[in-house]
Amino acid sequence: MVRVPLTTSERERGERLGEALRRARADRSIVDVATAAGISPETLRKIERGRIPTPAFFTVVAVADALGLDLDGLLSDVMSVAAPVA
Repeated sequence: MVRVPLTTSERERGERLGEALRRARADRSIVDVATAAGISPETLRKIERGRIPTPAFFTVVAVADALGLDLDGLLSDVMSVAAPVA
């Protein structure tokens, strides 16, 4: 099976997701959050760095739950794009 390359906007959305999760994690260790979410620390690290720009829905739900994030708020953070400066 051949994967279709991600678009620029899909990659950018993955980077915004990673940034939002990293901000929410704050000073909690990546190991603690990953363990609470039931994923490996390396997977969480890759998501936070945008190296997994399209993580599985249930992975995002598990991480959001471990961080106490509201999915609607997370979606709003990820989908919001700053308006271009004129």
